[in-house]
Amino acid sequence: MKLLQSKAFNLAVGLLLGAVWGYFAYRHLAAFQMHHIWAHLLYGCVETLIAAFFISRASPQTISTRPLDWLIAFVGSFAPSFFTPVTWGVVPAAENLLYAGLVLQLFALVFLNRSLGIVPAKREIKTRGIYAVMRHPMYTSHLLAITGYVLSNTTVANCGVYAVIVVCIFLRIAREEAHLALDPLYRRYMERVRHRLIPYVF
Repeated sequence: MKLLQSKAFNLAVGLLLGAVWGYFAYRHLAAFQMHHIWAHLLYGCVETLIAAFFISRASPQTISTRPLDWLIAFVGSFAPSFFTPVTWGVVPAAENLLYAGLVLQLFALVFLNRSLGIVPAKREIKTRGIYAVMRHPMYTSHLLAITGYVLSNTTVANCGVYAVIVVCIFLRIAREEAHLALDPLYRRYMERVRHRLIPYVF
């Protein structure tokens, strides 16, 4: 447990996984240069920001040691790296849904900043800004973005990656809340902000 919470370990993991996100960002920035599709540019910029925050994230106060939690987190986080940008989609206009998801993700990242993580862990509990409206705006933004992405970059492989990510998102929400709810502050937050992904719906 002490190793998982150490600054050295978190920096090493941050650099490694930040490099993975950086590569994903590079692929989309390169695709923008070739095809001039603005969604690829925005996606690349958001992933670059995620990489930067992840590298500089704070060390956790508590962190799950359950192997299943780690497996779900890593699969869910890095499955999008297998998305392939293409120039055709079944619903080209869904690119607007991708934009909406990426803009929401930017807002969520600004409020989350150094508390960004992938494995269930407690850093600073965020309760302000967009987190005062829904408990998991990052996951809401992911769902919007990947739905728009697959509809505007449609391949069988991309659809398979999409299905994996959606399942992982709901599993991650359950596992993260089970971990964070051990803190009375987070339990009070859950009572105050009732909805996980969609205000007044779910």
